[in-house]
Amino acid sequence: MAEAGGPTAGRGRGRRTGGVVLGSRPAHSPSLPPRARFVPAPPAEEHPLAERTVPWLRVGAAYAWRLVLVGIAVYGVFTVLGRFQLIAVALFAALVVTSVLRPLADLLNRRLPRPLCVAVALVGSLLLLMALLAFVGNAVAGESAQLADELRGGVHRIEQWLERPPLRISPGRLSHLQNQLLAYLSAHRESLLNSALSGIGRLVELVTAGVLALFASIFFIHSGERLWRWTRDQFLPAGARPAWDRAGAAAWHAFAGYTRGIFIVAATNAVLVGVALSLLRVPLALPLTLLEFFAAFVPLIGSPVALAVATVVALAGRGPLTALAVIVLIVVIGQLEGHVLHPLVMSWAVRLHPLVVAVSVIAGSIVAGVIGAIVAVPFVSVAWAVLRALRGSGPPGERRGFSAAAERARVGAYHPRA
Repeated sequence: MAEAGGPTAGRGRGRRTGGVVLGSRPAHSPSLPPRARFVPAPPAEEHPLAERTVPWLRVGAAYAWRLVLVGIAVYGVFTVLGRFQLIAVALFAALVVTSVLRPLADLLNRRLPRPLCVAVALVGSLLLLMALLAFVGNAVAGESAQLADELRGGVHRIEQWLERPPLRISPGRLSHLQNQLLAYLSAHRESLLNSALSGIGRLVELVTAGVLALFASIFFIHSGERLWRWTRDQFLPAGARPAWDRAGAAAWHAFAGYTRGIFIVAATNAVLVGVALSLLRVPLALPLTLLEFFAAFVPLIGSPVALAVATVVALAGRGPLTALAVIVLIVVIGQLEGHVLHPLVMSWAVRLHPLVVAVSVIAGSIVAGVIGAIVAVPFVSVAWAVLRALRGSGPPGERRGFSAAAERARVGAYHPRA
């Protein structure tokens, strides 16, 4: 049985392996699609009635708490700056000096060493400013006697003008007003003396801020981009550095453009005012021209205030007709500055709506007085430029529509190497 079954068993073993006949095709077994399982839908998310009926309320609340946080941050920054007002003013003045003298230093750096370029730019500008102040002082000192006589005669002419129609103020009333003014000065002599002493303290602080600004501007002009890169590398992670460079380039572009533009506008206004006052033979024309130059740094209100002082001087020195001509000059220069100079000169800086400029100046004056009114507009311009740069940015290291090489070239244009 075993032998008989041997060949049969051997053939069976050769033909089958694991129950499958070698050389044969496997049987086809069609697979049915799996039965669809019923998955219950997730329960609808329950929203409060206010969110379902008033959808803009949720959006408004989301923006509101973000605005509250931004307001708290801005208030904290201004509070810190108020505590260190002297340092903040000095650094702001150093940035202004850097924005004006840095192009000159870069131009001289093509032929001269960098330290010598910085020294020439700073020392030359200081000598020019001192020469201008000395020229104004000598002009006023040389005409002091004549100016005093003209002003005394001008006060008498003002009194006569007040006595005539339409005001018709009696001489007794004018004398009474003069006596009241003298009595007020005598009664508040101590407070006026204390104010003068505090003014001397302010003058010392101003000199200290000027020295600090000069010291800081030396390093900003010489190697400001190195300070920028060191600060970036020390305090920021690698992923945030490209966006930081974009924001810094936009901020410096806006600040430098505004500063250079306001210098050009102020110089143009001063030249026009100086020529007009000289033609009208107004006393103190040169000091009033210098006053107009510095007052133009306060947008909207600085130039009218300076020309109002010129109007009073013209009224006292030359009479009502000359004062009326100065008032016409105020209107003409205001229109020229607002519609011609600012649109042309400020084209490279961030242009703001006049309403934004007015609100910024008023808010800055409320927060920090005259300094706040001067700083407000460049601060808003820089903030708006940074917001636009970050809002138009793509992934870190790449801006939408710009390659990495183009971005590096753009940043390098505003931060040239020393």
